[in-house]
Amino acid sequence: MAINPQYEEIGKGFVTQYYALFDDSTQRPSLVNLYNAELSFMTFEGQQIQGAAKILEKLQSLTFQNIKRVLTAVDSQPMFDGGVLINVLGRLQCDEDPPHAYSQTFVLKPLGGTFFCAHDIFRLNIHNSA
Repeated sequence: MAINPQYEEIGKGFVTQYYALFDDSTQRPSLVNLYNAELSFMTFEGQQIQGAAKILEKLQSLTFQNIKRVLTAVDSQPMFDGGVLINVLGRLQCDEDPPHAYSQTFVLKPLGGTFFCAHDIFRLNIHNSA
């Protein structure tokens, strides 16, 4: 398989769709459709999770009700297998918590005529200054 020349559009489109679903608590369960039942991995604040069902379980365990998000940058790179590497830098505020910077990295892998999220790494950018 070759590099997908539309990697920028694919990356930006995926991020737009992902956060639209994630940020709406009634739509969040639909995120399960972006992951593969067995081949998807997530690292959420250092916790390793495998498989769409377990990833959804983690996402639904998050207790906040409201989220405000500002995207600072969305950078995408093509992969030699036709996939897309996406790095997101942004700021989010959940409920009444103070805003925090965060980074999230996705790896999309081709499957038929579409993509699934094979890797998802999320981390708040909170530094231990003690």
